[in-house]
Amino acid sequence: MKIIGVGCGPGLLTEQAITELKKARFAYGSDRAIMLARPFLPENCMVRSIDDYKKLSALPDYAVILSTGDPMLAGLGYLKGEVVPGISSLQIAAARLHIPLSRIAVVVAHGRGHEQGMNDTVEEVMRGKIVFLLADPKFDVAPLYQRLAALSRPLQVAVCENLAYPEERIAVGSILSPPVPGAALYSLVIGEF
Repeated sequence: MKIIGVGCGPGLLTEQAITELKKARFAYGSDRAIMLARPFLPENCMVRSIDDYKKLSALPDYAVILSTGDPMLAGLGYLKGEVVPGISSLQIAAARLHIPLSRIAVVVAHGRGHEQGMNDTVEEVMRGKIVFLLADPKFDVAPLYQRLAALSRPLQVAVCENLAYPEERIAVGSILSPPVPGAALYSLVIGEF
């Protein structure tokens, strides 16, 4: 099976990903991933939306699994098979904010991992890293902002919404007056940058 990163938004498929998509016979992915890959899939390719991620490992060897962004950034890269990297929201956010990737620590706060995500963010900021926080729509930024403000450091916060889409928005503020997410598809960049 091939796990193909389709980029975090329109126009971000790599040449390698496009080549692999053009050969696909069976493709599975989220609705968003399918939308990004659809123009490059052959007409005879059977395309299915993923409804149960736990069953992906049971797919046939010739299946193509579509992963938004890059499969190795909190994506489907854990599956067995060849991974074709994609352009991630991390890369786009770092480029837009002119932050070298080597200064960034990635923190994932999805589902039941919100508390751990907040703890990891504070820890990484204390180490002097800039945190790229992947959050889900239910992540409440207020408690995180309170913890970070208590550190009394000159931190900045960037809310990065709908990266690479026409409605992209990046709002930057201080930890004392931080921006608040307004879209379901967002990430945070936090640190001294």
